[in-house]
Amino acid sequence: LAFSRQQAHKMIPVRIQHILKEVLTLSRATIPMNIKIDHCLQPECGLTLADPTQIHQIAMNLITNAYHAVENSDGQISVRVQEVVLDNNDTTDMSIEPGRYAMLSVEDNGTGIPPVHLQKIFDPYFTTKEQGKGTGLGLAVVYGIVKENKGDIRVSSTLGEGTVFKVYLPLMPVSRISSSVKGEVPLKGGVERILLIDDELPIVKLEKQMLERLGYTVSARTSSADALEAFKSHPDAYDLVITDMSMPIMTGDQLAKEILAVRPDMPIIICTGFSEKMNAAVAKSIGVKGLLMKPIEKSDMAQMAREVLDKANPSR
Repeated sequence: LAFSRQQAHKMIPVRIQHILKEVLTLSRATIPMNIKIDHCLQPECGLTLADPTQIHQIAMNLITNAYHAVENSDGQISVRVQEVVLDNNDTTDMSIEPGRYAMLSVEDNGTGIPPVHLQKIFDPYFTTKEQGKGTGLGLAVVYGIVKENKGDIRVSSTLGEGTVFKVYLPLMPVSRISSSVKGEVPLKGGVERILLIDDELPIVKLEKQMLERLGYTVSARTSSADALEAFKSHPDAYDLVITDMSMPIMTGDQLAKEILAVRPDMPIIICTGFSEKMNAAVAKSIGVKGLLMKPIEKSDMAQMAREVLDKANPSR
């Protein structure tokens, strides 16, 4: 169905770099440590209109294919997400128009693909893998999803050197995603103390800046373990904890449970992208007071922080 583009999906504005972060966490847990996985996910890459589950499928299939290409050696997989602007010369041999695109590339230094197979790799059920290693549907699904989203996919490969897949998905026009300045309601801030945790430095810097401009005092950490140690040392030094969900060593929900074990009344907000592990019901069941879905706008952050703080301290 994906290959023939006959599926109905809920299309929402998403930042694929946030979904890729979830995919990389899952991939790292299943791919042996002798296979190096490096990534560069451009924080500033814009929004694309897509089904988050489908973006997850694209990334998982491409990374799994890359792993199969390098599994017999101490190979390397490189994942990149960045915003690109394509002109007429760039799109000459492509099925897309010039414009702004999010480009996802997955590269490996594995066995490579024989030239005779390159024209068939997106065909349903075509596979060169041994029995039990694949169905031949992975790349067909990727192809169908990309085309359904008015994008394109390119592949280049050299035998014995490796393969790179590049997926181009159109970005939403800025005019559609930027809010009008006229009539905006002033954002309500505060003076409370916030412990902020996200393992990606560019994101934690941006969110820290958002909150400080609203008047809050922010202590930022890029390690959930460091954040927990800081909290245990001074549990009364914070009025609110805002943490990312997908982090190495200790995920956001695990960190929340540890913090609440020390101070049960501590208000916590979890930020998440695409995640099957975290939703409003799960958050509530473990005592988390707020859930923010990525990409996070300043207005959403301001509103959620204020709501959670006011409920925790109604007398203020």
